[in-house]
Amino acid sequence: MIRTFRGVKGLGIAALTMAAAAGCATTPYTTTTPVAVQASTPTVTYNYRTDAELLQANQNAITYCGQYQTTPRTGSITGNADGSKTVVFDCVGPVVASTAPAPVVPPGMRYSYRTDQDLVQASQTASAYCARTGALPMTSNIITNADGSRTVVFQCSR
Repeated sequence: MIRTFRGVKGLGIAALTMAAAAGCATTPYTTTTPVAVQASTPTVTYNYRTDAELLQANQNAITYCGQYQTTPRTGSITGNADGSKTVVFDCVGPVVASTAPAPVVPPGMRYSYRTDQDLVQASQTASAYCARTGALPMTSNIITNADGSRTVVFQCSR
């Protein structure tokens, strides 16, 4: 008797499964729009040893991100075992042409800095100024001060 009940139960489940499958077969096909579950912005990574190499990496990142109509943002700066450093730039936001007048900046833009992050920020600020005035490329000169700070002087080309 137990066997018969199991057999009947098994047939019932099989019948329900077939009925459900048949019901699915007659349901009209619906389309859905794909939804992004992950996206990443372009990034570019450079190794460098000196401040001058970091400035060059920033200029390279500006060019690299420009192909995506974006601007570079410093993602991270880390030290490597060999004494070099690695900087990661994230290409973010669209390049927006500013309609505001460019700030008045003397021909030799001087920025004092203590960290690599400060240097990159100064370079990006100077580069943006030079771009707004139509005076790229930009040159730079780095000076080490007596107190251990450093100064970078940028000059827009004409």
